[in-house]
Amino acid sequence: MGFMRTSESINADAYSSEEQRWSAVVHRDSHADGQFYYSVKTTGVYCRPSCPSRPALRKNVSFHSSCEEAERAGFRACKRCRPNSPSLAGEHAAAVARACRLIERADETPNLDALAATAGMSRFHFHRVFKNITGLTPKAFAAARLARRVRDGLPKHGKVTDAIYDAGFNSNGRFYAKSREVLGMAPASFRTGGTGESIRFAVGECSLGSILVATTDKGLCAIALGDDPDALLRDLQDRFANAQLVGGDQNFETLVARVVGFVEAPALGLDLPLDVRGTAFQQRVWQALREIPAGSTASYAQVAARIGAPKSTRAVAQACAANAIAVAIPCHRVIRNDGGLSGYRWGVERKRTLLDCEAS
Repeated sequence: MGFMRTSESINADAYSSEEQRWSAVVHRDSHADGQFYYSVKTTGVYCRPSCPSRPALRKNVSFHSSCEEAERAGFRACKRCRPNSPSLAGEHAAAVARACRLIERADETPNLDALAATAGMSRFHFHRVFKNITGLTPKAFAAARLARRVRDGLPKHGKVTDAIYDAGFNSNGRFYAKSREVLGMAPASFRTGGTGESIRFAVGECSLGSILVATTDKGLCAIALGDDPDALLRDLQDRFANAQLVGGDQNFETLVARVVGFVEAPALGLDLPLDVRGTAFQQRVWQALREIPAGSTASYAQVAARIGAPKSTRAVAQACAANAIAVAIPCHRVIRNDGGLSGYRWGVERKRTLLDCEAS
């Protein structure tokens, strides 16, 4: 998996220059809180970037990396935004973290009222705060937790039913109704590393190097780029350890040629079904990526906002890193907030080449 920057490093980049910091102060950008502080020499106080106080003149403003630095310079904390106290956003994040731990540890998922009481909020306010921070509703988060426990437990149990009940599902019918959404395949196949699945593949060459194309009976499950064809095949084998990997025939080579043509000219589009396997949140991110037109880009923060989870920049970056279908799910079109290129599973230079090709 390619290197992915965390949301903290992305935010730090977004406020690295004085011009960017001043813009954050002017717009009272709450995302900048904790990244830096500003002081006003005419009042002798220092504030958070989101402070609702009357805007100061730029010539009177200085920036500081911490409260301690501002206080050493002789400034006192603003009584309105209280920069040296936990922010409201921080308090919300801590409350949601407590709720997540409660969900993780509980044998049965706590109801919304119990979670809200733990956070000290009304159920409606808690529901909104939880979704803003995690990108999921409490119910969806709990479902994802159960799904993860099933995924972890299936290889360890002799029977699928044992893993389902051990994970916390109170009926196997409830689980089987969504098993393919949760696992990407039937539970028995997942437990045995894809046993029973047939995956056709072929490795070819394109302008970006070697390319591996693989399909299931549902559609494309992998488009991978690299320098070493053997490494691409080993990665596919690791993902589907016990599936039957079948080399493509002449008809499959035609499909590979279509994919290569699409990689060379993404603006042409690819009218082929995709077998997309991921969590509910990842699939929301990947769908948002597919809506970014060729020749355009979006930042991690913009993608997070588009899926209704503006606080989930880090999770968006992780979903991009987990994408296994290059170009068709165009994670190469996601860039840092400052416009710079970040990591890419198949190499930053390939990302640059793809963007340059689409821009022209």
